[in-house]
This record gives sequence, C-alpha cells and structure tokens, in this order.
Amino acid sequence: MERNIEKIVAIINPISGVGSKEKIREGIAMRCKEKGISLDIAYTNYGGHASELTQKAIDEKVDCVIAVGGDGTVNEVARKLLHSNVILGIIPKGSGNGLARELHIPMDFRNALDVVFSNHVSVIDACKANDQVFFCTCGVGFDALVSAEFAKEKRRGSLTYLKDIVESYLDYKPEKYELHINNNTIREEAFLITCANASQYGNNAFIAPAADISDGQMDITILSTFNALDIGPLTIQLFTKTIDKNSKIKTFRTKEARIVRQQAGIMHTDGDPIMTSKDIDLSVINLAIQVLTPPTISFTETVHRRINEVFTFFEERFK
Repeated sequence: MERNIEKIVAIINPISGVGSKEKIREGIAMRCKEKGISLDIAYTNYGGHASELTQKAIDEKVDCVIAVGGDGTVNEVARKLLHSNVILGIIPKGSGNGLARELHIPMDFRNALDVVFSNHVSVIDACKANDQVFFCTCGVGFDALVSAEFAKEKRRGSLTYLKDIVESYLDYKPEKYELHINNNTIREEAFLITCANASQYGNNAFIAPAADISDGQMDITILSTFNALDIGPLTIQLFTKTIDKNSKIKTFRTKEARIVRQQAGIMHTDGDPIMTSKDIDLSVINLAIQVLTPPTISFTETVHRRINEVFTFFEERFK
C-alpha cells in the first residue's frame, strides 16, 4: 500500500559506520525538498537515545521516522513505533543490517533513499521474548554467546564476527533445553535455539529460510550437537538459504512458545545480548509496524544486488 508523507524525522547514529554525516544530511534533505516534505534531523548521542528521539517524533505527529545506522539504531526506533501510525524508513549503515536485508532494502545509500521516498508501505510482525521486542531473531546457546563476544569488540564487521565465531566454538559446550511448542514438550541438548520472525540473522545468514516476517508466526530452529566435519556443510547452507535441509536442524512454526533452560544466562534479541531468566516466553506481535519497502523485488534484481554487495565488501577492504 502507499501512504502520503508530509513530515519526516531522520534519526542518525553518527558512530555506526554511516560515513559522512554531511553527505547523509544533504541527501535526505535534497529528497525531502524535491518532494515538498518537512524534515527534522537528529543525531543519537548514547544508547537508548534513538528511542527517546522517536517518542518525541511520535508526540509531534510526524508521518515517518527514518533510522540511519545499524541494527541497534533501527531496532531502537522500530520498537518505539509498534502499533503507531508512524512509518519506519531504514537507511542501513551497520555491519549486519538484518531487518533491512530481510525487507530487501538496498545497502547503498542512494538506492535506500529511493525506497524511503517510494512511499510503498509494508506491515510486518514483531516478536517478544519475555519483555524484549525483536524483529528478526532471538536466540539462546551458541549464537547468544557470539553476540555477547561481538558486543565487546571495538572493531565491527564480518571478519570480526567470523573471528568471534571461531574463538567461541573452541570452548563452547551445548546445553540442555526444554521447549513447550504447540502443546508439545521437546527435550533437547542443542547447540543453539533460534526463534525467527525473519529468515536471517543479518549479513544474509539464513537460519530459518522459510520464515515469513508477515505471517503471524515464528519459526523456531533447533540446531542439535554436531562434530567438526559438520561445520563446513552447515556454514555453506547457512549462507545459501538451505540450512533447513540439514539433518541436524529441526524447525517448528508457532505463535507462541516457552524455552526452559537449566539456569539463567545470555539471550540475544536481534544480535543484542542480555542476561535473562532460565524461562523465556515467546510470542508474536502480529502486524506490528509499518515499514517503507521496495514495491517489487524480482529474482534478477536480488541476484544483481547480492553481486554488488560482494564487490562493495572487497572494495572497502582492499582499496
């Protein structure tokens, strides 16, 4: 569907690898001027500031809030917009960009701006893990441990993330879980358990390839324990959207679930690690938020975009 947008607030995280603040400001301002749209721009200064700025924008009855930054900034803004009439726009400038990638929003600034000003709106679900809202994935086990290690890093990016995965794997011991799903109880010693509203973590790592962000359900993926020989195939399948074909994977689709661990520990929501209780209650918030997305996505366009992302990745590292 399309919405008429007359007033926008752009919230920019200046320290999340977004490049030149002036270039971003000028680009958004130019598009707003062309469209006759009123614009305010604000910069985040600390954790939680994006949520405060978003609440201010809601109070001022804006039509759209553009989040410019990584997953943390986008999620702070998005959580505040739940069930509001304010539309979320995304300019992805982080390392993972999970929600943006899931919604086929381009990674380059100019094309992402095209999406924001296309006025095409999609309505997507969110999910809740205890009192924490997430849009892509929530997890316990190995991926929660990696998210905690990655959060400590001063340098972000794919190579740092890969380093943390390798180092964490060497000392990691799988845990025992009890899952209550669709009136069934499942007991499992698992490497990780991921509750997916979207199909991927970010960086096009697809942990739940069949998940649909607008279907009113979540896909719960259980990765059983495995040996070193399984690492290669699992990694390839993770990035080729075929991990659900692996014999070590079990997937369940549900509107709500409970995970019971042996003790309290780390959980991640969209890559953000937090300590939480041993019991985790999960539920879907159906049709939770309006987001500006591309009007149509063809297979050819997707392939070209992925190729361009690969070239951009290597250009940035070897220029």
